[in-house]
Amino acid sequence: MGRKPSNRPTSFDIAYRAGVSQPTVSRALRGSKSVSAATRARIEEIARELNYSVDKNASSLRTQRSNTIALLFFEEQTPDDSKINPFFLSMLGSITRQCAHRGLDLLISFQKMEDDWHVRYQDSHRADGLILLGYGDYTLYESRLEQLVGQGTHFVRWGSVDDDNIGATVGSDNLGAGKLAGEHLLGLGRKKIAFLGQADEHYPEFADRYRGLCMALEAAGIAPDPALKRNVISHEELGGEAMASIIASGAPFDAVFAASDLIAIGAMKALAAAGLCVPEDVAVMGFDDLPAASMTNPPLTTVMQDLRSAGELLVDTLVAQIEDSPPPPRQIGTRLIPRKSTAG
Repeated sequence: MGRKPSNRPTSFDIAYRAGVSQPTVSRALRGSKSVSAATRARIEEIARELNYSVDKNASSLRTQRSNTIALLFFEEQTPDDSKINPFFLSMLGSITRQCAHRGLDLLISFQKMEDDWHVRYQDSHRADGLILLGYGDYTLYESRLEQLVGQGTHFVRWGSVDDDNIGATVGSDNLGAGKLAGEHLLGLGRKKIAFLGQADEHYPEFADRYRGLCMALEAAGIAPDPALKRNVISHEELGGEAMASIIASGAPFDAVFAASDLIAIGAMKALAAAGLCVPEDVAVMGFDDLPAASMTNPPLTTVMQDLRSAGELLVDTLVAQIEDSPPPPRQIGTRLIPRKSTAG
């Protein structure tokens, strides 16, 4: 710490000004959680004052890291040709910002599950780790995750957070969110609540949302009705078909909790086609708070997942793996967004 500033700013100059060691400066500028928030903020401020920028090439030579992470989208069934769930597209901004904050480059790619995508990234040293978004049927995905773990690949995925997760998983409190949705509808006097979403081992996030709904119903002394449940993936057209199936069955219902906004939007169209009014005849709510949710007629009540926290947590969890440091919490909270589809 006795080194005086030189004409060309270095990390040692920042250390001198901040009164810390050079390794502390390096960790702080990488966004390491091992440095306190106050110290990190002071170091970042001094770096800005000195117009200091990290030499990524030199850093890579010292650490044998590329200082790059890869974000891999996997194709899913969607109403358009994008093959990417719009919820994951909404998460992209926060992931990009957090990478920039940590001084990391981000590779973005679209993959098919059957491809050997991992070989092109960490195995070839193009990236230090992988963020995986979108996978469809989890049971078809498990073997790939086990393969990544076996190879020592650094990766994190968005999904259902459980004690027996394969590798690092970040996700929302789906069980609590499902209970919150059920309590909202019950509080409006709705007692015959249909659920649309594939709630089984193939789609564990949907299963947790359904279990939460059942918890709310049972706490109110209401037994969940199997006749009001339909397995359907997150797809608008298929959501409409599932809703039409319940309508055609003649089973009475006064509310619908859809496991995603896309399913809910399809359900609202099916209800309108059957001459049922939302929310007067049937209250409808979804999950995700996609931009489209506020533009339906009536606007859709939904459960919001904190996309900013989600993106930050995915990046921070992956960096913790790469740096062999303690991981951050894996689960984020959710919030009810009430709109007119359940009012009245």
